[in-house]
Amino acid sequence: MARKHSNMYYYDIARKNIRKYRKLKGYTQQSLSEKVDMSMDYLAEIESLKRRKTFSIEMLGRIADTLEIDIKEFFNDK
Repeated sequence: MARKHSNMYYYDIARKNIRKYRKLKGYTQQSLSEKVDMSMDYLAEIESLKRRKTFSIEMLGRIADTLEIDIKEFFNDK
């Protein structure tokens, strides 16, 4: 079966949505990173489409829990 998307496709959707939901909640990168217990630099790398840092499903879950959203919202491409 041929691949439909590039290797980074789902990461990039998640990056955009992490940033979107963070802003909707009124969090800065600093405030969210403190609540999730990660460095602000790491969160900035996760959100960056240029740096394209990969991250674990555990980290994504921690961010979703902190933002009080279902983790599946990070994969909504609309």
